Amino acid sequence: MRGPAVYPPSLGGVRSLPPRPTRRERFDEIVLAIGTEVERRWTKELGPVEYAVEDTPLLPEDWGEQAAPLSSLVRGTPDRPHRMVLFRRPIEHRATGREELEALVLTLIVEQIADLLGIDADDVDPRYQGD
Repeated sequence: MRGPAVYPPSLGGVRSLPPRPTRRERFDEIVLAIGTEVERRWTKELGPVEYAVEDTPLLPEDWGEQAAPLSSLVRGTPDRPHRMVLFRRPIEHRATGREELEALVLTLIVEQIADLLGIDADDVDPRYQGD
């Protein structure tokens, strides 16, 4: 065979579509979008906040039958920002669809920010619905 099997798009060939994001990438996008939006209202009071996503929390062997935590918060110091970690797999396990996933991520982020600020979660974001 001589020549290309498929012409490049500039010559009328098939245009390639961008790859579909993975579940992990979609989850990261949700966390970043919601975290940035909520944090924007409280930047002055909060200071720097770092968001991280881990697949699952590391649990001690004697954890037992308790449900796995969905998030973790490490308070910052003058030299280090606050660090909020969301655990993707347990969160995805509890959500039945994208809308519920976004609502759960919003709830977790709002509750962690409320804890940092020492205020009621209802005051952090008007979309917060609590339990």
